[in-house]
Amino acid sequence: MIFIWSTALVIGILVFVHELGHYLAARSVGVRVEKFSIGFPPRFFTVTSVDGGFDITFFFFRFFEGSLKWMPIFNTKIEIENRKGTNTEYVVALIPLGGYVKMAGSLDESFDTEVTGSPDEFSSKTVLQKIWILSAGVIMNILTAFIIFTGITFFQGIPEINEAPFIGSVSPNSPAMKAGLKAGDEILSINGKEVYQWIDLVKILQPIPNTLVDIKVQRDGIQKSFSFETYKIPLPTKNGIDTVGGIGIGQDYSYVSTNLSESASAGYVKTFRSFGLISLTFKMLASGQATIKDLGGPIMIGQIAGETAKAGWIPLFNFMALISINLAFLNILPVPGLDGGHIFIILIETIIRKPLSIKSRMVIQQVGMVFLLGLMFTVMFNDVTRLFN
Repeated sequence: MIFIWSTALVIGILVFVHELGHYLAARSVGVRVEKFSIGFPPRFFTVTSVDGGFDITFFFFRFFEGSLKWMPIFNTKIEIENRKGTNTEYVVALIPLGGYVKMAGSLDESFDTEVTGSPDEFSSKTVLQKIWILSAGVIMNILTAFIIFTGITFFQGIPEINEAPFIGSVSPNSPAMKAGLKAGDEILSINGKEVYQWIDLVKILQPIPNTLVDIKVQRDGIQKSFSFETYKIPLPTKNGIDTVGGIGIGQDYSYVSTNLSESASAGYVKTFRSFGLISLTFKMLASGQATIKDLGGPIMIGQIAGETAKAGWIPLFNFMALISINLAFLNILPVPGLDGGHIFIILIETIIRKPLSIKSRMVIQQVGMVFLLGLMFTVMFNDVTRLFN
């Protein structure tokens, strides 16, 4: 159950924030929004802005003409005197894994070609206004990650590292845990080499993956000896990923309280570094150090969300911030069907000083959708394969 609610929480919030960015930006420049939808069909409930109030409809299974169908089961109207409606339909769908904002006069993935030239249509706006609307979702995801990182730092504090060779944590199923090492142990020597600082043990262990080591520690004033093999750990570097030796232990640290300004500064740094990690992933794919088989989709996100939720709210929100940066990065790529693809088309039209034909734009959008559907199938296939391996 924890996997379900944590996945719905992470993806649902981030999709809502992203689409809210598009919605608010569109409304800020006078674009009529026809539909604001969160989730994949079928619809669970809708709220439509109409003159004099709001129409509310709930959907569920019911028998109709001898068969079970998903259809409206309840409808009501909230009366607000003299209210002028926008006719925007707000939709919450059953599967919280996506969403979209349908704007009047927008040639998007819905393949709607109805453009009348009305001033409240997306196509009637200036280039800068269009780019503002299309980039607002990405901006909101970046802002969300920054707020989460800042909030975590303000609540938790900034970690202060203890450079002494004390074990702060032991990774589950690691060689260190299997051998019996515990948090709080002080490492005295490795393979007869004395250890005075944490950096000393790093220099000893990193060059020797899959190698037998003899480690002497002090625990509660008593010296203990352990003998076991190191394992391989992937280490991000400027040139990609290097493989080094390790035993599965973490450095000891404590948290120092911070003010709001220091927390915001730390939040900015964490947000910037998250983009660096994603860039490294693409660099690894380009260099062959990683393959398309390493990519994951909703199932992998659900698995990680579940594990982080078990560890507590702070790890879960940290994970949410990282996924928010991932969504921002991917959506700004100049791929047809994504926000970056729409912006790229607008820039091309600006350069050639004339709009592409509707047929050309529709072809580009269809090619983009085929690519995105292929990518979605690939990551889902990877997810399912991992479940059975």
